[in-house]
Amino acid sequence: MTIPFVYRLFFLYIEPVSALAGAYYAAFQPENYLRDLSLPGGNLQPPSLTTQNNMVLLQLANLYLLFALNEHLVLSSTNSLKTWRRLLFGLLVADFGHLISMAPLGADVFWRVGDWNAMVWGSVGFVYAGASMRMSFLAGLGLGNVETTGTRRPKIE
Repeated sequence: MTIPFVYRLFFLYIEPVSALAGAYYAAFQPENYLRDLSLPGGNLQPPSLTTQNNMVLLQLANLYLLFALNEHLVLSSTNSLKTWRRLLFGLLVADFGHLISMAPLGADVFWRVGDWNAMVWGSVGFVYAGASMRMSFLAGLGLGNVETTGTRRPKIE
């Protein structure tokens, strides 16, 4: 058995490309990145782009690049269910951390979908999608008769 197509498509291509877009935006469009990381009518003003702000955004871009490369290169190199589960669990923890990082905008950011700009769609909406895909995979949805409990899990080949 192989990893189902929908999971391979999302985790090997769609999500890594999205992370690369985030890396590009943070590294090469830092003013826009900061400006767009808000909801309309919010009281938050993006800070001026100081050397420290720029360094933080470059570090963020580097982490997005790492995220994209790890997800694509590790998962594309194996059909091991154990490896897929472990990596996707780690990314699920990161999803929740990413959502928590949006909390300073207020609780509205998590449900005012009509007010989301492209950046908030990526930082909240797309994270919802990724976390949902990871939870589905970890729950065994679409994996057929592959054992999903116990300490030993078969390698999918």
